[in-house]
Amino acid sequence: MSWEWCEASLGRLQNFLAEQGLTDGPLTTTRIGDGHSNLTYLVSDGKHEMVLRRPPPPPLPVGAHDVLREARLIKALEDSGVPVAKVLAVDDALQVLDVPFYIMEYLAGEVITDVTPASLAIPAQRQFMAETLVNTLVALHKVDWRARGLEGFGKPDGFNARHFKRIKSLIPDDVNLSPAFAELSQWLAANIPKESDACIVHNDFRIGNVMWKSTAPTQLLAVLDWELATLGDPLFDLAYFINCYPRRGVPRTPTQDLAAAVLEEGYLVPADLIARYVAGSGRDVSNLKWYQVFVDWKLAILYEYSRRRGGDDYYQQAGLVERFLHAALSRIAS
Repeated sequence: MSWEWCEASLGRLQNFLAEQGLTDGPLTTTRIGDGHSNLTYLVSDGKHEMVLRRPPPPPLPVGAHDVLREARLIKALEDSGVPVAKVLAVDDALQVLDVPFYIMEYLAGEVITDVTPASLAIPAQRQFMAETLVNTLVALHKVDWRARGLEGFGKPDGFNARHFKRIKSLIPDDVNLSPAFAELSQWLAANIPKESDACIVHNDFRIGNVMWKSTAPTQLLAVLDWELATLGDPLFDLAYFINCYPRRGVPRTPTQDLAAAVLEEGYLVPADLIARYVAGSGRDVSNLKWYQVFVDWKLAILYEYSRRRGGDDYYQQAGLVERFLHAALSRIAS
């Protein structure tokens, strides 16, 4: 995703942040992460550090990359029991950059993916982190979104059928498409459940999207990457979280490759994660299979859509889509 700071835009940002009382000198910016969506930068004047989130360069698809919506949700979640980085400033005037952006506090910590950092690599800490992930998801789904001013943030009624229809529309049925797509689409369409509840749904909740205090005893500092969040069925979040969690002896999906650390001693296994979620939320998860099949099918479609669109070499790797399809079909057969 190509975009670079120029002297003029950096100068405008310096003036904006100074007016907000956040910085008082020349700025440096450093790209954080290699995400495939919104762009994130560490901004510093040498004394103060903060994070800027902005969409990719225009033109943007209608409704996509809405950082103002993301900032609104994060602000609504402050002091909710769900850890988030504090939003410090929002700009929608398009006078600093050619897109809206927001500034949030910089948190120094660890994001865990393939290996647990040595400072936290003891079984008791791993177990604590796994339990905390589930507890945080339970807490998110208990947030009273109406009381926090999030009416209209999403359309929870009819969410499941609408979500299925929207994802299915992303790629056409053509001769180049694996027959597994049609098989999965038919199974999902025939078994769409009524929504289990209406909650804030993160839509990308996994171990790689939270930050931990880097020394033991650790704590969860913040849940990250809220750009896909909406109001919907909380079992989508649970299914996505579990589907991104690899299991020993089972072929991994691409998203499970990003969480190989949980195979280390101490982390809970998926069955224990689900049991803990049920105990904390009181929800009936007897129909979780449908949501898990949907998640793998959805990811297969999103990866195929991104492969066809081009522009990101990651999605051109052989076998990515097929691994999601295999996982989804295996879940139906189990």
